[in-house]
Amino acid sequence: LIKVGKEEKAAEESPIGGILGVFPSAKVLDDLNYKAIMLGFPMLTLGIITGAAWANYAWGTYWSWDPKETWSLIVWFIYAAFLHARFTRGWVGRRAAWLSIFGFAATIFCYLGVNLVLSGLHSYGS
Repeated sequence: LIKVGKEEKAAEESPIGGILGVFPSAKVLDDLNYKAIMLGFPMLTLGIITGAAWANYAWGTYWSWDPKETWSLIVWFIYAAFLHARFTRGWVGRRAAWLSIFGFAATIFCYLGVNLVLSGLHSYGS
């Protein structure tokens, strides 16, 4: 707790120049990040559930462990871990930011990389 307080105080006191000076404070960005994940996580959950229902209608199975399905579940677990760490351990600041960056990178890979690199029901390539 003391370490977190010192980090927050140091972050507030150190002036940031150049292009980084236009960004809000770390506390504001942390709060914005948390609110965005709190909004997006239920939507991701709903998307996975409705996708499974549609897959059952179209292909006769709810889940086939296709790479897109698997990576969407990985993304879901990363953001669930973020929310769990925030609620139970009080993760804020750098640790929470790194976990959300990891989740965002996994989201981008799920959205773009899986379709172009891996083959399966959701792939665009040959």
